[in-house]
Order: sequence, then structure tokens, then C-alpha cells
Amino acid sequence: MLVGMPLAASGRLPERLATHWSGAGEPDSSMPLWAAAAFPALIWTVLTVGVTLGSRRAGPDSGGAIRGWTGVTLTTGGIFLVGGQASVVRANLDRSDWREAGSVTSLVVATAVVAATAGALAWLATRQEPATQGQAADGPSMDIPEGQRLAWFSRTSNPWLQMTSAGTGLVALTAAVAAVGGLTDPLPALILMAPFALASVLVLGCASVQARVSEEGLKVSFGPLGWPARRWAVQDIESARVDHRTPAQVGGWGYRLSGLGTTVMLRRGECLVVRAKGKDFAVSVDDAERGAALLNSLGAKSPR
Repeated sequence: MLVGMPLAASGRLPERLATHWSGAGEPDSSMPLWAAAAFPALIWTVLTVGVTLGSRRAGPDSGGAIRGWTGVTLTTGGIFLVGGQASVVRANLDRSDWREAGSVTSLVVATAVVAATAGALAWLATRQEPATQGQAADGPSMDIPEGQRLAWFSRTSNPWLQMTSAGTGLVALTAAVAAVGGLTDPLPALILMAPFALASVLVLGCASVQARVSEEGLKVSFGPLGWPARRWAVQDIESARVDHRTPAQVGGWGYRLSGLGTTVMLRRGECLVVRAKGKDFAVSVDDAERGAALLNSLGAKSPR
């Protein structure tokens, strides 16, 4: 996008583009078209390389914090660069000389707000919830020592669904940037953007899942932000078990309804299955046996 936007609109741009504006909103510096296309891309390259090297040099104990700051840096930096490039292209569009370029203040401010909001969401999406696990269990229950509180936490994601979400989201983002940059009419861009943006959000919400068992019961959260979520109190769960399921058995990937009940299917294999109010709910997460054992033990101690 950084390189493609100015090149795609080259026929409607002057030989040199206004790339800097004074405090009064007047253009006061310019670059050749090729430089205006290459310079933001160079900044993005340096940013990604720096983040990658920093992540590799960080110690293993800082993995969660590094992932959080990596997500924030790349998200805010990428959005700000793309929004800034769209602002530059729009300001220079159909001008015969770069000195006639329009103002970029409103678009830059809007881009900064969007970048900051996206960065906050990226931090929430990459944060890790602290959890402790009880000892391994050989059966469907475990001994909980007196005075101790145990919790079990597991998460699973499907990279193919995440790639599908990223692909549809990229189409929506391209349409939005093209409209902001003045490369196309807003209405056709909106018609293209809306369904792809909706598909991206829905698929992303079904691409990862988190399951947590504690004294409060079972909580299953969806998507990178852990929302929406389903909850079952310990006293409402009749039983918990482990079951081996495949997409063919439940009707596909994602949130599925079938004769086996409700299944969140992100990978074939073991699933944590709970029965509550006569209905089964299953989620495909790792270490499902330990989660089922803890749920059964907590249920045995809970008053019905």
C-alpha cells in the first residue's frame, strides 16, 4: 500500500509531491514521486526489522510483554504510515504543482486516533492471562489440597482461519485507503469494504478460543480480545469429560451445532466436553483431561 498508492495515482499527481506541511497547513517541502513512495516503505522495513531483532534478543521470561509491545508497535506504526501516505496522495491529487497541495491536518489527526485505538486493541489481544495449573490427573478427577485454589487455562487457534480473516480484512482496508486517498469514489469502496470487513471480524472471532476452569466454573472466550465469552457456574455443570472429535463429525470448522451438541472446532483431536442442563458443549483445546478433572473435582465439592 505504501508504494502502490502513489504509483497507482501517478497519472494524477505532479512530478514532485508535497510531503511536509508548516504549522499553518501550507506545504513547505517536497519529494520526487519515487522517493515519496519509497521513503515510508523504508521506514516500515526498518521498524519491522528492529522489532524482530528486539524480540529475538529478549529473554524468555519477557515473552508476554514482548508480544504485547510488538503488536502495539507494528499495529500503530503500520496504520499511521498507511494513513499518512493516503493523506499525502489525496492532498497532491490533481494538482499541477506540489505547492498547490491541500491540507492534511484532518486526515492525519483521524489517522492518529485510529492508530492509537488499534494499538490499544492490539495490546489487549496479545496480553496473556496468568494462570496456574494443578497436578496431572490420571482420571476424570483430581485431589485438591485443603486451603489451595487451582485453576486451569488453555487456548487454541486455527492459523488457516486467521489467514482468511487477514485476507478479507486486507481487501476491506485497501478499499478504505483507496477511498481516503481519492483513488476511487467512496460509494463503490464502501460497497466492497462492508462485506469483507464483516467477514474478517466474524472469522477472526472464531479463529481462536480460550478456556479457563476455576472455582467460578468454566469460561470459554472467543477471538483475540477474549470477547464474546460463555460461562458456566460449577454447580450448573453436571459432568465434564474428554472426547475425540473431528470436523467431519461436527460439520466443519468454527462454532458448530450438530447432533453432538455445540462444538468449537479449531483443530481435530481431544475436546473438553461439559454437560449442563442436559446439553453438551465441547471446545477443542489442549490438555482437556486436566481441565475436565478439575471441573469434576470442583463440582463434587460444590453444593448443588
